[in-house]
Amino acid sequence: MDIRLFEYALEIYKTKSFTKAASHLHIAQPSLSKQISKLEQELGVRLFDRKPGTVEATSDGLCFIQQAEKILQMREDLRRELLERKEGIRGELKIGSTAITGGHLLPPLFKIYKEHYPEVSIQLIEESTEQLIDLTAKGLIDLSILSLPIEDARLHTKAMLTEPLYLVLPKEEKPWMSEKVKQVIHSPEQLEQTTLSIEHVADCPFILLKKGYGFRHTVLELCARGRFKPLVAYETSNIETAQSFVKHGLGVTIVPEMVIHQSPQ
Repeated sequence: MDIRLFEYALEIYKTKSFTKAASHLHIAQPSLSKQISKLEQELGVRLFDRKPGTVEATSDGLCFIQQAEKILQMREDLRRELLERKEGIRGELKIGSTAITGGHLLPPLFKIYKEHYPEVSIQLIEESTEQLIDLTAKGLIDLSILSLPIEDARLHTKAMLTEPLYLVLPKEEKPWMSEKVKQVIHSPEQLEQTTLSIEHVADCPFILLKKGYGFRHTVLELCARGRFKPLVAYETSNIETAQSFVKHGLGVTIVPEMVIHQSPQ
């Protein structure tokens, strides 16, 4: 089976059109249709349903596409590995992360990596967790650094680090604060000796990251352990923005330790 047919089928699936796929592949549309028909005959299944204005993959087609993506990625990995063996480690490394990780964890790691592998060009791709999962699973990103858990059967995960989470409160008392929270606000010098559980902020307005960000799931899971669903006052895609909202008394939020210790001075 010609590996080009894998590329053809994948392009049809992406564009949902034989005409667009043929244009992207720089081949004639009749030739593309003929090649796919031969492939379907060889496999004994129909890969695509031709509908007015669009092309949809059949259930067998989706199975084929998933395996085709893996095979094409394996080919690319093999080609890159052989090139690295021949010429030394070089090329481009695509790393995905959310803005939180990209801004606080990766810069020192990139610095060390570049010192060891100066010939490698690193491309940082910052998107939401959902988008990065999909891009990584499709092989468009080499690896992504995200908050666990990652529930996608297409990916393998490995824990890099664990760290404490911090509750961020306004410095001034607000009407929506529980008595326990007010006690902490008025006695910051006793904060280390004061026990404040997640349940004490159950009635507070929360500033959360938008849907699609993994850390949002972490915060919601933490609230669920406290047996409450947080009242979401504001949503943002930036953890620093969330902290600024808290600073102005608009609610509370939870942040990872990397944000606390690596925020710009």
